[in-house]
Amino acid sequence: MTDDIRNIVLGVVAAGVSASLGWLARTYLWRRRLRRKQAFFGLPGNSECLLVVNREAGGDGAVHRHDVFALLELSALIKDCGAHAEIVQHDTARQGFGERTEFCVGGPASNRRMAAHLGSLLPGVKVNTEPEPKAERGAFQIGPERYLAEPGVAEYVLLARLTAGEGERPVFLFCGQRAITNQAASRYLARHHEKLARKYGGSAFCLLLKVVNSQAYGPDVVELVADATRAAQQPVPVAD
Repeated sequence: MTDDIRNIVLGVVAAGVSASLGWLARTYLWRRRLRRKQAFFGLPGNSECLLVVNREAGGDGAVHRHDVFALLELSALIKDCGAHAEIVQHDTARQGFGERTEFCVGGPASNRRMAAHLGSLLPGVKVNTEPEPKAERGAFQIGPERYLAEPGVAEYVLLARLTAGEGERPVFLFCGQRAITNQAASRYLARHHEKLARKYGGSAFCLLLKVVNSQAYGPDVVELVADATRAAQQPVPVAD
């Protein structure tokens, strides 16, 4: 074997080894990211989860289109984890929590299960479900602070990851003042779940987000207003 042929053979072997090592490294990193994602969402491969949907105000079982978009965002996350989703209406989801991961979409006025979750898991959060006065509709109270919606200008949504019950699977809440804010929260989760996983790990959190100028930007411009976890989990004191 001449030196030229030997160099060609060695070059081919080195290239093959480098390609194999690169593939192994990428596969390892991909699998590690997948395991972290699955752990954060409580969705190991082939597991089952719930997508609890609300109803459109004034509709007969209809789901608002922005809530449908939110479900699509969440379905993509679930698929990436190799899990499967069961979609159930809010008034038929009569079961506990903790055994299966749950994604609950919609405010308490249109989602009974959300109302139950707020009362049980986030007693420090109060949402005005009365239709009048209109300016107060959907207002959040978290501890002593109140957050009123300015439709199309500034609207709020709670994004929460909570654990309770006998199992260890989390409940994710997307509780917005309007349907477009639910979509904004689901998109925020899809974009920032790695950052949230690094910060909170398996711990519970409740974030207050503000959707800015949705009439112009839709659900895309979202600001983090506060980490409201502590205030949301503390019952509101009863006035004497």
